[in-house]
Amino acid sequence: MNEPGTLASRLSVTDVGHGIRCIDTLQERPKMACCYLIERGADLAFIEAGTAPGVPRLLALLDELGLARERVRYVIVTHVHLDHAGGAGLLMRELPNAKLVVHPRGARHLIDPSKLIAGASAVYGPEAVRRMYGEIAPLPEARVIAAADGQRLPLGDGELEFVDSPGHARHHFCVWDAASRGFFTGDTFGLSYRELDTAAGPFMLVTTTPVQFDPDAWRQTLDRLMSYAPRHMYLTHYGRVDEVARMAEDLRRGIARYELIATELAGAQDRRAQLLRAISADAVSAVRAHGCTLPDAELQAVLATDLELNAQGLGVWLDQCAAH
Repeated sequence: MNEPGTLASRLSVTDVGHGIRCIDTLQERPKMACCYLIERGADLAFIEAGTAPGVPRLLALLDELGLARERVRYVIVTHVHLDHAGGAGLLMRELPNAKLVVHPRGARHLIDPSKLIAGASAVYGPEAVRRMYGEIAPLPEARVIAAADGQRLPLGDGELEFVDSPGHARHHFCVWDAASRGFFTGDTFGLSYRELDTAAGPFMLVTTTPVQFDPDAWRQTLDRLMSYAPRHMYLTHYGRVDEVARMAEDLRRGIARYELIATELAGAQDRRAQLLRAISADAVSAVRAHGCTLPDAELQAVLATDLELNAQGLGVWLDQCAAH
C-alpha cells in the first residue's frame, strides 16, 4: 500500500472492516497504541490522536491514500491521557475542517493543556514527557465539541454516539458505531496486546493508570456497554477484539482481583513496591494460565510500563478511599 521509506510506510495499517483502518501510532514499541481512521461516504474521522511525534505519519498516510485532509470531519479522543490526546493540537492544525470531539470533563484540558503537562510530568518526569509526547499544542475553543452522554454526531450517511464511561477515568467516553456494531473503547475495555494472543483468544489486562480508577463505576460502565450487544471492541491498546462477552467477564474478574490485592496491601510499609510485585505476579500467572509461552524477558517488555502505572494508580485509589 505504501512506498518503502515514506513516513506512512513506517506505520502498520490494518483494514478492520466497515470502512475502519487501525493505525499503529508507534508509541514506545510496535502494537502498543493505535488510532483509527473511519471513512464513511465523503467524511473521515480519526478516533484518538496519539502523540505529537506520530502526527506527521498520520498526515502522510492520508496523503498516500489519496484522502484529502479537508475531508476529516472529526478528531475524536476518548479521554485526555496524553497517549490518546497529546497529538490532538498538532493534528488539528493540519485538518482545516475538523472539529475536536472530547468528553465535557476533558475539553478545558485540551484548550489549555498546561495541567495535563504538569500531571504527566509528576508521573513520568518533565524530560520523559518531552521525549514521549513532544509538543502538546493548545486548541481554539471554537473548534472543540464537548460531547455529552448520549450525543450523536453525523458521519457520512450514519452517526457516532458518545457514551459516558467512567471507571478508568472520569473524562472518558466510548464511541458507539452502529454501522459496525462496535465501540471505540479507549481504555475502558482494558488492554489486550496481540503478543499475548493464544489459542484461547485475546488476553485482557486491567488499566488503573493514575488518577481516577473507580471499580464500582467501571462495573456499571461495562453493564452499559454490554447492553448494546456489541460485536466488536476497538481498543486503543491494541486493535479490534471480537470475543466481547468473554473478555468483559475477564475484565470484571481482573478489576475484582486488583481491588483485593490493593486492599490487602493498603497498610504495607513499602506499599508501591509491594503493589507492583503483587500485580506483576498476578499478571504473569494469568497470562501463563491463558496459554502464553512468551519468554519471561519478552513478557516483561510487553507488560512492564502498564504494570508500573497500574501500581501507581492503585496507590492513588487507596489514598482516595482512605480520605473518604
